[in-house]
Amino acid sequence: MNISDHIIDDARYIASPNHDSRPEKISISLIIIHAISMPVGEYVTENIVKLFTNQLNPDDHADFKAVSDLKVSSHLLITRSGDILQFVPFHKRAWHAGISVFEEQENCNDFSIGIELEGCDDDIFEEIQYEVLNSILNLLKNEYSIPDKNIVGHQHVAPERKTDPGPNFDWSKINAGHLDR
Repeated sequence: MNISDHIIDDARYIASPNHDSRPEKISISLIIIHAISMPVGEYVTENIVKLFTNQLNPDDHADFKAVSDLKVSSHLLITRSGDILQFVPFHKRAWHAGISVFEEQENCNDFSIGIELEGCDDDIFEEIQYEVLNSILNLLKNEYSIPDKNIVGHQHVAPERKTDPGPNFDWSKINAGHLDR
């Protein structure tokens, strides 16, 4: 696995329009792990793709009505089967963290990479997802000099709003040294 032009070679690249340039003189220094399922608790990868590409039909499911107009994206999605989808090149700002703070620095989208795991708070993540996530974390830590302490969950940067990747995410299974999460 390698990164070429800010895209993982092994990823299926699907361009999301929901991104923009990072602020000048801001380097990538944080990785935020998320969990997503659409609808909640169901694993239909194409619904996530539709959300990140502004093609989600609000009439397809009652849960979609509240989110179909959102303009959101993540850099990566790791599916339940371990496939990697990339929506935004790493040097661009994906819109995944929303209102967020890490170490007193606001707007985490400015300096982070967002990785979505197909899952939800109530389910256990698949072993293959941890394996793929670890490969990606090693790659990103090396490419962008990101320290282990800067690998966090969405709930760590937006605790009043978010709970993902949730209580069933096993932090001891990821390659980030000792994380007290």
